[in-house]
Amino acid sequence: MSIAKAWNSSSVTLFILLGFKDHPELQVLLFVTFLGIYLVTLAWNLALIFLIKSDTHLHTPMYFFLSNLSFIDICYSSTVAPKMLIDFFRAQKTISSVGCAVQFFFFVGMGLTECFLLTAMAYDRYAAISSPLLYTVIMSQGLCTQMVVGAYAGGFLSSLIQATSIFRLHFCGPNIINHFFCDLPPVLALSCSGTFLSQVVNFLVVAAVGGTSFLILLISYSYIVSAVLKIRSVEGRWKAFNTCASHLMVVTLLFGTALFMYLRPSSSYSLGRDKVVSVFYSLVIPVLNPLIYSLRNKEIKDALLKAEKKKVFSQVLSDNISLPVAGD
Repeated sequence: MSIAKAWNSSSVTLFILLGFKDHPELQVLLFVTFLGIYLVTLAWNLALIFLIKSDTHLHTPMYFFLSNLSFIDICYSSTVAPKMLIDFFRAQKTISSVGCAVQFFFFVGMGLTECFLLTAMAYDRYAAISSPLLYTVIMSQGLCTQMVVGAYAGGFLSSLIQATSIFRLHFCGPNIINHFFCDLPPVLALSCSGTFLSQVVNFLVVAAVGGTSFLILLISYSYIVSAVLKIRSVEGRWKAFNTCASHLMVVTLLFGTALFMYLRPSSSYSLGRDKVVSVFYSLVIPVLNPLIYSLRNKEIKDALLKAEKKKVFSQVLSDNISLPVAGD
């Protein structure tokens, strides 16, 4: 059955998102907290994108990938946060079945694209450490562009498969989603038809994407460790490992929470606990990624200082130009 036919045959055209209704006393605090996190996510990631674009010293493959990671984090968080924040002020937190499918498609698509992109970044780190003199030749602009395009294609194709398997199901009621967005477990729980095939498809997609990404990550870091151990100086080894530390932290955060959420049997789902985990991977991780890369990266810090000096210099120059000339 196609998605369109499934919607036509379904008696449910609207879903109601419960959000955080089970904690009415925390509504104001949660709204302020989530709004703050989302605004910081936008500010940090946009600042990182503009910084990389404006500083020629950062026009390298690593920062090309990093600027794309920041863009994905903005989109990833924006598929959930604006709707969730608006719903704090709505008595009836509804979303259409089409809107629910679209939100799920883009949320999962961005998440899987990030998985593929982080895998590409692992290969980039391997090339930088194992062949530093040939790094820019190996990681050419054409290859980097192809890897990013491939990440988007793989992510959204996988998301389309998942969305089709879920929203082809029959939803006849109830229509209450005990969550703050259209995530996989609570939506599947509302289906009136059998969900076994959808769960199998979801498991296979996540296992394929996660398994392939994990295998490439494992191979890349095996070669990285081997290359680092060949470096004679302790300082050189530390510097090489330090270039991978930020990437490893981001990979651990994303893959750890994603595998916990989507590679479990449905019997182990706990909606209360899963909401907390969902907040972490949908809102917190996008704000942590630029912070992790910025705080641990000397080149980013130097670029920020340079940008600040330019801003101060421009301000001083502007003030001097605007001073009245004596005798006027």
